[in-house]
Amino acid sequence: MPTTSVPAQVEEEWIPGTVHFVDIDKSLDVQHNGDSDLVLIPQPSEDPNDPLKWSSLKKNLQFLLLWFWAFLTAVATNWSGPAWTDWTVDFNTTYTILNNTSAVGWCFLGVGCLILQPTAMKFGRRGVYIFATLCQLFGNVIGGVSHSVGELYGCNIMTCFAGAPCDSLVQISITDVFFQHERAHRISMMTFALYSGSYLGPIAAGYVVESQGWRWCFWYLVIFFGVILGLQIPFMQDTTFVRHDIKGEEENIMTQIISKEDGINVAEKKGEKVNVTDVESATNIPLKRTCLQSLRVIESQYNDKRPWYVIFLRPCMALGLPAFVWGGFVYGVQVMWLSLMATTQSEFFAYPPYNFGAAAVGDTNFSCLIGTFFGTFWGGTLSDKFAAWMSRRNSGIFEPEFRLWFILLPAVLNSAGLLMYGLGLNAGIHWIFPGGFGMAFMGFGMGSAGALTITYALDCYPDMQSEGLVLMLFLRNMIGMGFTFAIQPWLDRDGMVTTTWLMFMLSMVFNFSFLIFVKWGKCFRRSTKNWYLKYSDPKVLF
Repeated sequence: MPTTSVPAQVEEEWIPGTVHFVDIDKSLDVQHNGDSDLVLIPQPSEDPNDPLKWSSLKKNLQFLLLWFWAFLTAVATNWSGPAWTDWTVDFNTTYTILNNTSAVGWCFLGVGCLILQPTAMKFGRRGVYIFATLCQLFGNVIGGVSHSVGELYGCNIMTCFAGAPCDSLVQISITDVFFQHERAHRISMMTFALYSGSYLGPIAAGYVVESQGWRWCFWYLVIFFGVILGLQIPFMQDTTFVRHDIKGEEENIMTQIISKEDGINVAEKKGEKVNVTDVESATNIPLKRTCLQSLRVIESQYNDKRPWYVIFLRPCMALGLPAFVWGGFVYGVQVMWLSLMATTQSEFFAYPPYNFGAAAVGDTNFSCLIGTFFGTFWGGTLSDKFAAWMSRRNSGIFEPEFRLWFILLPAVLNSAGLLMYGLGLNAGIHWIFPGGFGMAFMGFGMGSAGALTITYALDCYPDMQSEGLVLMLFLRNMIGMGFTFAIQPWLDRDGMVTTTWLMFMLSMVFNFSFLIFVKWGKCFRRSTKNWYLKYSDPKVLF
């Protein structure tokens, strides 16, 4: 006979993030991914409006709309590099002041996360996405008619505030619709959308600036966001669906396993319990929504019922969860390399020995795009398959730390790319080394490391995903803001060589810090168990 009851044993052994990911012998009474041995996490509910039960076609349509929206948002916030030389003349300003306009944009990306994320949790995702698109439209109109640096500040403030959901809310929308074994792939694809927009935006802008003038860069964005708005209104549905029983699902699996090991016949016991639950749930299952109902702008049925100010303040509680804090800093330093390239491309490639035109300066971003593409595949599809393979080797049990081994290659390539880029530009060597291999290596690191840290944190604490993402993205954007303010004075004072070596050391320290979580990540999750249970409970306000 067991010395402790099964529920007590389950409660004692449960650790946030550790889940039975693979049902090796398919003996568990849970829903699987088709005929495979993968367990669906989270388990779909009986509600016909649960986004997890949508068809693949519907899921992919919603994801595609989000992907293109995030891509355009990234373009809107990062395209301006090729126009800076013209702006210094037209607005009678300096590169340092233009850096400051970008830094203010990073600040409002962070502020937007704080404001729009709780709004989306309280009132629904769809309304926030449409509002953000309208803000992008107006912000780019301001840019198109601007005649002073002050109007550039206004344009950046509005477009970056509106761009905040592409940093945090899109990941929540992904977890609304896709299961755990699909998330790394989807989050990596969304990361690719953000970085590819950041790279392709300057490339396209270079040609537009040369052929039509920089104002048309803004007008093209107005046209594109108008098209997106026209698609969002009839086709984008709200994925809001608050679920707080992920811990209970894992405990159900653990109860089945422990009871079987102890020789307890849970089938009969479970039958009595489940029958009562089924009777209760059957009487409370809502009707399936009509197409018109699914397009409402404000969600009041499946939203977070807590007051807005509680949702707004709750990300502070994620400070007690190491995975989110660490992920925010690691994701944040990836922005440093993006800001470095945006700041130095025109300053170096537009002058001897390179003498690139605006279009050629923008073309160097193709290297980053190629690197990011391979980084997306590495940090997404391959890491998903690796996690499933490791889980099968671990008796079907998934540990979030499995994914972290995939940061090793991006950490090496990112650091090497920094040296090739910075030292290569300073030495004036052939452009293929700094603008080809160097930028491609950095693109690979940014495209994979950021997605892997986000996925790891979400795997660790699934019931605090929104709060944790807001914290991570706020930290990332504050780091981006501070670095963008500092990069030009830093380069002016220390020069490209010293700055590059210091950034190389930062890259090594932060990227290789994943080894700390490989070794002690599970200990951190175990020690923060009570904190997580307290603040993931929707009934607990503070």
